[in-house]
Amino acid sequence: MNRILIIAPNWIGDAVMSQPLLANLKTIYPHCQIDVLASPWVAPIYRACAEVNQVIEAKLEHKQLQWGLRKQLAKRLKLNQYDACFVLPNSLKSALIPWLANIPLRIGYRGEMRFGLINFALDNPSKVNRPPMANHYLALGNTLEHLQEIDTSNPVDPKLEVSTAAKQSISTKLEEACINQKSIYVLCPGAEYGVTKRWPTEHFANLARQLISNEPDAHVILLGSKGDHALGERIQAQALSSTQIHNWCGNTSLDEAIALIGMSKALISNDSGLMHIGAALKVPQVAIFGSSDPHHTPPLSDKAKVIWLNLPCSPCHKRECPLGHLKCLQDILPETVLSTIQTLH
Repeated sequence: MNRILIIAPNWIGDAVMSQPLLANLKTIYPHCQIDVLASPWVAPIYRACAEVNQVIEAKLEHKQLQWGLRKQLAKRLKLNQYDACFVLPNSLKSALIPWLANIPLRIGYRGEMRFGLINFALDNPSKVNRPPMANHYLALGNTLEHLQEIDTSNPVDPKLEVSTAAKQSISTKLEEACINQKSIYVLCPGAEYGVTKRWPTEHFANLARQLISNEPDAHVILLGSKGDHALGERIQAQALSSTQIHNWCGNTSLDEAIALIGMSKALISNDSGLMHIGAALKVPQVAIFGSSDPHHTPPLSDKAKVIWLNLPCSPCHKRECPLGHLKCLQDILPETVLSTIQTLH
């Protein structure tokens, strides 16, 4: 096996969860070249994977066929003569490029009407009894002859590495903002899925105030996407606009966000892609779960603590609270999170 192509998933957390598959492939085929085709949104994750030779960025839009672009990419990739391709998303269109590129082994889970496009397929696990995502991707290796003995019964921890360029870039930003690099707490108030995954902003604000009160030299950085910037503003206002609370939501690239999380004293987040990045960087962290299931998408790190109330109504996996009270998150108090943070060091 000389060259392997990975078709990346579209979510940051899922991309992080695919790293153990890459590591295992590299262990079995140490001389193989692993390339990843990824959207610009998740490409930085693969730039932080030591196993990846090349990240090929493509602006493939969600729910868009983009037939011309896919044919163009397939023509380019065909020249690389890949031996195998792992198609991590379940969609039909994600399987088109490796099929058009004539890659002989096209491996993935059975998805929407893609018989023939995928020629080595596994059945998708039951939604009721789903394995952790890292194991879900790792199991795809069982379709290759030399990888039949992979044990996917135990959770496998992903691992990311921060690039030197990203470290330098974020260090410059911290210096310009006069932020003490030795005592940074990163708070991530966002979650793409919706409000049922987001710990209330007033709780984040309360926690930020307590962290600074307990540690006067500390700085709190709110981190997330542009869509989270309003959440950051709300937290700053509720925290009485302390000069030691910085709203960087939407003001960093994902490469810089990875570097910032890597140098933080602790990460406090919802169940989100940034949570999985923190776990893969092995930073001390507290992960707050509401409507989702920490058994399926836990932060895979021995430095992570999960807070989940496990109410009778959860996990509901709904975007809006069906009962209208959001107790699964409202009832997780800032004092509980703070005491958990204090056990991390």
